Amino acid sequence: MAKKRKWWSGLLVLSLVGVLFTGCSTNNTATNSPSATAESSAPAASEAPAASKPAADGPVDGGTIVMSSFSDIVNINPLMINDTSSGDVAEFVFAKLYDLDRQGNVQAEPWSLAAAVPEISADGLTYTIKLKDTIKWSDGQPITADDVVYTIETAKNPETGSPLTSAFDKVKTVAKVDDHTVKITMSKIYAPFLYALCQAIVPAHILKDVAPKTMQTNAYGTDPAKTVTSGPWKWTSWKQGDSHTLDADPNYWGEVKPHIAQVVYKIYADQNTEVQALLKGDTDHISAIPVTQVEAVKANDKINIIQKPGAQYEYVMFNFDSKNFKDKYGLFAGQKTRQAIAHALNRQGMVDNILKGVGALMNAPFLPGTWADPGDAAVNYDYNAETAKKLLAEDGWVAGKDGILTKDGHRFSFELQYNAGNSRREQVAAVIQQNLKEVGIEVTPKAIDFAAWIDQNVTPGKFQALLLAWSLNTPDPDSESVFSSKYFPPAGQNSGWYKNEKLDKLWVDGYSTVDQAKRKEIYKEVGKEISTDLPYVFLYQYGQAIGTGPRVHWADEDAPEPSLGYGQYFHALKWWVTN
Repeated sequence: MAKKRKWWSGLLVLSLVGVLFTGCSTNNTATNSPSATAESSAPAASEAPAASKPAADGPVDGGTIVMSSFSDIVNINPLMINDTSSGDVAEFVFAKLYDLDRQGNVQAEPWSLAAAVPEISADGLTYTIKLKDTIKWSDGQPITADDVVYTIETAKNPETGSPLTSAFDKVKTVAKVDDHTVKITMSKIYAPFLYALCQAIVPAHILKDVAPKTMQTNAYGTDPAKTVTSGPWKWTSWKQGDSHTLDADPNYWGEVKPHIAQVVYKIYADQNTEVQALLKGDTDHISAIPVTQVEAVKANDKINIIQKPGAQYEYVMFNFDSKNFKDKYGLFAGQKTRQAIAHALNRQGMVDNILKGVGALMNAPFLPGTWADPGDAAVNYDYNAETAKKLLAEDGWVAGKDGILTKDGHRFSFELQYNAGNSRREQVAAVIQQNLKEVGIEVTPKAIDFAAWIDQNVTPGKFQALLLAWSLNTPDPDSESVFSSKYFPPAGQNSGWYKNEKLDKLWVDGYSTVDQAKRKEIYKEVGKEISTDLPYVFLYQYGQAIGTGPRVHWADEDAPEPSLGYGQYFHALKWWVTN
């Protein structure tokens, strides 16, 4: 669409802490990984991109900014966010304990709930958090240690089914010291935990009587009237499939107040319609301009474009739960079969022809060029149909009368799901269909509305294969929540039901030390194992172009930062609009 988490990223032209935030565009959401090291696994920027317009006249207060997407939300309850659209709206209405600066460092900003970075004990097992004494919910109630304790305890409870489970299930105890102090004791070293604390919390006084197993269906997070928030803006209206309205909270507690009076988050039918709206001035900000339209948008000198590598990667996920297949015959059980599919896909062709060169091939779930990148230790699958056919034959697949492979009486035919409205994924799915047809595999691409798809198919693991992306909303490389068998649905983001005991252990080894050199060696082994066994075919890291119309202004230090999860809204609190 993120662990701190990965988000499934659906908005990106394609939902990791971005959990990985799923990528419609998640987390990694699906939205996904927190980290306790200061180094960023996403490319860090040393300076801000240029402002869209000289800020000579300085900020002005008031006005409305129109943001846009081609996918509606699922749920903005911070405990349940698992996709980019929901995370987008939440960015404006919820404050986090801590925030990331432009280089990906954890900070207590003026808009953060915490007063200072946490005190961490010498053994790395105790975190003490001091809250500001001025923070309030949108209903006027104070935000206290009780809310932090409730949020963490509910997130770690497997009955909640929260994507945050893997970020907080290493917490042994979380205790209120006083109204503004929380002490967290870990059961083990968890290197990404500092990033896990870059997390919005929920109001205990609203949710304390809600049974964890009913949190997903509770009105909190899906009904603006019942969703008490903590950020600069309040969620005041949702017209499903059309728009969200966020109004500046006149009682917002922060010392830095928002300049913009109203944020309208508008939902368009698809990316092409969204771009046309930007060109016409109907929307002010697009987070992901399709690569095929970037040059056309650049031709309009009134629109500012920021384009650089992002914290997202796309993949094809296999489902290993046989219940999702005809006669309960899992088509992807054979390792050689999965390797054959990797060889059959023209990944470089996708980068060159669909992404127009704005991307980098990936062989493991670590962004190229970052400290956890395993490099040559990961297996690279070249585009080679003959090698693919050989591996398929070795795994027992034989061509039928119609040319489609069969094994044990079962045709090699499967459905590949992706989110509707995503022009890039539509093209990639067509390439996958053609590439696999050439080696005897029948693929039926199926586009589904993003919000419904995440809720009904992706999160519960009800699909055969899917084309999706993770958006990394923290810099740490830990992806246990996505690939470990500890985190099958609904308690985690391993929605392909993948199990590999060696990898299960390696993920634990990776987060159980804070020494980055040692972690790097462990993730090199992860890269080797995961690229050999292939729960996914890792496709590429991609860049997304952010487009902003002439009404929107910011100082250079507050410009969007594409290398961060949700960096398209970096310091939006300080932006302003003019007519």
